[in-house]
Amino acid sequence: MISKDDFLNAEFLKQFKNSKEFASFMEDLYVRGTEKMLEAEMDQHLGYEKHASEGRNGGNSRNGKTSKILKSKYGAVGIKVPRDRASTFEPVVVPKRSSLAEGIEELVISLYAKGMSTRDIEEQLREIYEFNLSESAISNITNKINEDILEWQQRPLETVYCIVWLDGIVFKVRHNGKVINKTVYLAVGLNTKGRKELLGLWLAETESAAFWISVLTDMKARGVEDLLISCSDNLTGFAGAIRSVFPQAATQICVVHQIRNSSRYVVYKDKKAFTTDLKAIYNALNREVAAVALEQLDQNWGTKYPYAIKSWRTNWEVLTVFFDFPLEIRKIIYTTNLIENLNGKIRKYTKSKGAFPDDNSVKKAVFLALREITKKWTQLIQNWGIILNQFVTLFPDRCKL
Repeated sequence: MISKDDFLNAEFLKQFKNSKEFASFMEDLYVRGTEKMLEAEMDQHLGYEKHASEGRNGGNSRNGKTSKILKSKYGAVGIKVPRDRASTFEPVVVPKRSSLAEGIEELVISLYAKGMSTRDIEEQLREIYEFNLSESAISNITNKINEDILEWQQRPLETVYCIVWLDGIVFKVRHNGKVINKTVYLAVGLNTKGRKELLGLWLAETESAAFWISVLTDMKARGVEDLLISCSDNLTGFAGAIRSVFPQAATQICVVHQIRNSSRYVVYKDKKAFTTDLKAIYNALNREVAAVALEQLDQNWGTKYPYAIKSWRTNWEVLTVFFDFPLEIRKIIYTTNLIENLNGKIRKYTKSKGAFPDDNSVKKAVFLALREITKKWTQLIQNWGIILNQFVTLFPDRCKL
């Protein structure tokens, strides 16, 4: 086979005066190449090459060609598609009743995933590739993603996850003539191989501990037998919901969320001093030292901001779970920043959408955004070798490798 470097050498390229001439050559090359592949498919279908003697009286034969306009990355191009007399030829390169070349559907889906509306995609294809693809055709292409979502959402999961981060992200959706808020529930797991894995997405009208139970139950039905540690925000009843499905899970609520929530009760001029005192709690060496720091916080601010202190005391047991683990594990479980960063990236992909017309459009947009984002999830989590040894030591009967 001739390499592209041998073919597109300097001497060959000298014949083109400008990029337009070269683009025209590439378009012609694409058309001729496509037609040659169609001819090869026809040879395979009939069992003999054109003009071969074994094709005589074979029961089926070539029957001319049909002109077809194909929408490709080179624009709208005209090609000749061979026919057979029995009309049984089903080409793969350019399927019947399809005017889209291979790669165009992937291009449409990629543009949609990056936040472009169907109208924007239509204009982009017209401006760059000089062919028209209607908004309805674009919607039909992106709607095929619904099958992928269903298959992905039903796939089996690992039996054990070392850590699972849980959080929700709110979108505006049209419902019965009104725009309401709906929550997409997300779960990200750290598997025993040290890699992050998106476990699923679920949609409900409001975020609640009750719905999280259904999310966790779905995960269990798909094969999850145990969660070693869960990380979530301090939604009322969340920790209890997790333990109702996975009783052995250590449930850590996000310290960063707690800092934000307690700081709401503090006036601006005191916030810097207040948050400095808070650091003595979550940066403590152990739970006992943290408890002393909490008492000091109460002495300093309890009279002025009693509710800020009360929120720490109320959630103390689930706020301090991370102290039960070595420093390497503490760093990744004391906050839900990992999944919040994921939510922020989803927002970048979906910010141009405004209010979604229905539930399916929300799921489709979020799924496509997640598919783009998680392509980069190829690296092991930092210090994984050390962390894995710690998990095996702490959970010898539950951390199955």
